[in-house]
Amino acid sequence: MAMSVGSEGGEEEVISAINTTPLVDVMLVLLIIFLITIPVVTQTVPVALPSVSNIPTITKPENVVIAVDRDGNVYWNTALVPNNQMLREQFQGVAVMTPQPEVHIRADKNVRYEYVGRVVVAAQRSGIMKVGFITEPAAAR
Repeated sequence: MAMSVGSEGGEEEVISAINTTPLVDVMLVLLIIFLITIPVVTQTVPVALPSVSNIPTITKPENVVIAVDRDGNVYWNTALVPNNQMLREQFQGVAVMTPQPEVHIRADKNVRYEYVGRVVVAAQRSGIMKVGFITEPAAAR
């Protein structure tokens, strides 16, 4: 704040104006600092990232849908598969078909990965070439 001292008429007048020149100087210095440091901070290694398109699943009648519930029970389409040996036998029967059908795994989001891993290993050991996972699309924000 500035105050005028020694006025001519004997009355003292207070000037209550804010000097904005130092404020502008500080803001300009900060702007220059940010402009210089931002390119240094945003440097990354150049890599070619894959582009992914969200294609809805095309359900063909020959596709095999495997469901794994929260307790680890495995279902072939809608029929319960009692054990891992039966699952492998069913996979082996499908693996010899031409063209080989795709296997789509629908697993509960709270299931232990061990149960899903058993299904994937059984499919792999039986010679299944295409295994995919069915998920819910992300909610739009």
